[in-house]
Amino acid sequence: MINTGYDPLQHTSVYHGKEDSDDSDGEGGLGNVNRQIMRPPGHSGKAKRGHLCFDASFECGNLGRVDLINEFEYDLFIRPDTCSPRLRFWFNFTVDNVKLDQRVIFNIVNISKERNLFMEKMTPIVKSSSRPKWQRIPKKHVYYHKSTVHQGHYIFSFSFGFDKEEDIFQFALAPPYSYSKLQAFLPVLDKKASHLKESFSRELLANSVQSRRVDLITIGSLDPAPKSKAKRRIVFIMARIHPGETPASFVCQGLLELLISSNSIASILRDNVTFKVIPMLNPDGVFLGNYRSTVMGTDLNRSWHVANQWLHPTSKAVIDILTILDKSKDFQLDFVIDIHAHSSLTGCFVYGNTYGDVYRYERHILFPKLLATTADDYAAGNTMFNSDATKAGTARRYLCSLLSDKVNCYSFEISIYGYKLKGSDTIIPYTEESYMRCGRNLVRTFFEYYTNTGAIAFHITAEVSSKRTRSRTAQIRRRNQKHGRNRTPLTGRIQAQLHFTNLNINYDSETSLEDCTYSYRYTSPRKAFDKISEQYSLRKSAKSNIEQKHNFRSDSPIPTTYVVLPEPSLTVIDFNVMSRDDIDKVSKVNKIQKKSSQKFDFLQHIHQIIHTLSSSSLR
Repeated sequence: MINTGYDPLQHTSVYHGKEDSDDSDGEGGLGNVNRQIMRPPGHSGKAKRGHLCFDASFECGNLGRVDLINEFEYDLFIRPDTCSPRLRFWFNFTVDNVKLDQRVIFNIVNISKERNLFMEKMTPIVKSSSRPKWQRIPKKHVYYHKSTVHQGHYIFSFSFGFDKEEDIFQFALAPPYSYSKLQAFLPVLDKKASHLKESFSRELLANSVQSRRVDLITIGSLDPAPKSKAKRRIVFIMARIHPGETPASFVCQGLLELLISSNSIASILRDNVTFKVIPMLNPDGVFLGNYRSTVMGTDLNRSWHVANQWLHPTSKAVIDILTILDKSKDFQLDFVIDIHAHSSLTGCFVYGNTYGDVYRYERHILFPKLLATTADDYAAGNTMFNSDATKAGTARRYLCSLLSDKVNCYSFEISIYGYKLKGSDTIIPYTEESYMRCGRNLVRTFFEYYTNTGAIAFHITAEVSSKRTRSRTAQIRRRNQKHGRNRTPLTGRIQAQLHFTNLNINYDSETSLEDCTYSYRYTSPRKAFDKISEQYSLRKSAKSNIEQKHNFRSDSPIPTTYVVLPEPSLTVIDFNVMSRDDIDKVSKVNKIQKKSSQKFDFLQHIHQIIHTLSSSSLR
């Protein structure tokens, strides 16, 4: 059958019959470039400064070919995974022999996954020999677009200016984490965990196809509690099953460093839970610089259901140890977590499974809910629980069907780029430190899970001193006596003045509250005096008639009257805004208030007269 499909690489020099460069390791144009110097056409002899030298022949390196387009532009081709040419996304290469202030444009033209975080303005990272910290290239210099020159395929272009001639510049998709770096980190971890004694161990789980180590780290005692009938809890974590997902290794490192520390959360977890961690499950793919495959071209996270000891020795070893732990009478396997990095979504999130048993499903979604409350970068919208048939070969799908119902299997995903804060659309790029912080958040979430489920009896206690302490007043008094100080306080207490509004004053009078209901607050003193005199005369005549009719005794209780006095007022003058006219107005107001005060004194005098008349009439 004739294949009429169009090959997107047909326009490149790979198919033009050219031989490989003497400086390249070749393999039909699909191997990593090895100190390949890009000379302009017609140039011969020794390379000059500014003839860029590309290299990816190192651990984790990936750059398959370089085409010189013109003096300033280069087309770069990612080397496909070994034995799996469809997978092309991870790149990691160096450039040297640069010229000061040299400006170039790099086009990565054969990315296999078109929908990725480059659409979200993700940028590559760069460092140099004199500046070893990874930095992201500014967004204004990065373009991800369809190119008519490359048959309408998406290409990733970025411009860069070299500012130091002596430096070697390294470009990568994400911060690399090599197999050698892990092997250098584990002995350091072993020394830091020396205080844990029997609660920490490092052992060889299996060897890869190319005989590289797959280490298994155990943190926490494996001896079940002698006085407790409960089983020892087990958490199983594995990372880096896909070589190009380097953030997974940083997450795992942050998790390990917290678990062996003297942190109180880590100490409580070690006393109650045992963690088994595989930091790198695919060391061959990591060493070769693949994106998803092993050296045999196999995607381990799609072949768990067909794993065997010849083609997938690391996966087979994991299945064997999980089966033993699940069937053990002394241990209870609670979690199996596979750590990944996502190339098209932001933040960290969880992929889980769906179950027909509603109680198992409710128990299954508890851990992601707790993680959402612990991690600020958690993307709840990306969390998903499914039973997709196309994912049957993944770890979370296959292991949940293999193991007992009590085991929760998840894929923990973290973005290869960055995360969004809640309520904002701005993406904050991840760094090596923020990736490790995500690992620490996982540890805190485990603590929350086990305390909420009752597996860890966590009690908040307060230390109460048995010694009886003196009161604060007694201590001050004793100190003053000792130093001969005056015990009289420097400040005194005075009773605060109260301002009463509409206060009723009680007078001894013959009139009652019902009879004397007239208020002269807003009337003139003369009208008030006439009204009160009239009420008093009527009351006196009525009382005499009643006494004659009913023969009341003269010593009967005297009714009381309540008279409402006017409320005193206070004028406040603002001298900052006062003018000459204001002074005249204020003086007029003061005169009016002075007359009101005189009227008030006159009313008081009338009250005294009424009281005197009342007393004399009764006598």
